Amino acid sequence: MRILIAGFLMASAGLVMAGDEMPEKAAQCAACHGEAGAKPILPEYPVLAGQYAHYLEHAMREYRDGKRSNAVMSGQAAGLSDAEIADLAAYFQAQESPLYTPGLPAGAAE
Repeated sequence: MRILIAGFLMASAGLVMAGDEMPEKAAQCAACHGEAGAKPILPEYPVLAGQYAHYLEHAMREYRDGKRSNAVMSGQAAGLSDAEIADLAAYFQAQESPLYTPGLPAGAAE
């Protein structure tokens, strides 16, 4: 019985941790934007942590599609699918941020 309970607890913990994991592609972002997107290595680089997911998705799609021009970001976004962009945006929105980002009113689209 103890083995069964221990196995259940370990499996449950694994499921919780899997939902909180950083997307694989986010590790590349940390090279310039810092850990969790909260501490850019240069002042010119934006903080990603805490930004609205909708904004981040829009920006990354524009870099990928050539509507925004930045040699580094265009190259980084070039191979991203819409799903990967959405995952990255959701991850960075959920990170603790040094920025003040006001919450959206109830019912407002993000």
